[in-house]
Amino acid sequence: MNSHYTYRITWSAEDNEYVGLCIEFPSLSWLAPTPAKALAGIQRLVRDCLEDMRTTGETPPVPVADRVYSGKFMVRVPPEIHRALALRAAEEGVSLNRLVSARLSNVTV
Repeated sequence: MNSHYTYRITWSAEDNEYVGLCIEFPSLSWLAPTPAKALAGIQRLVRDCLEDMRTTGETPPVPVADRVYSGKFMVRVPPEIHRALALRAAEEGVSLNRLVSARLSNVTV
């Protein structure tokens, strides 16, 4: 299961090293002088954490890659933004859902 978790390597100017991170375990990190060593370190740390969880009977987090998404989520926006989006959707002749979905699909996170 360790291989399904989502890992990221980034540079830490504060530590002057690369940092290995795992999205499913936000409290864990691993510092190393190279990206490869940071990745190996965080993977090892997650593997050790999973082993500890197994021995204590804890349920490990489900990997993001293995989660099933419904395609629905609720977003609260100020009334003036809701109104502006509804007007734009009407002007374009599409539903509010289609307009917002199209806008979100162009977002780079």
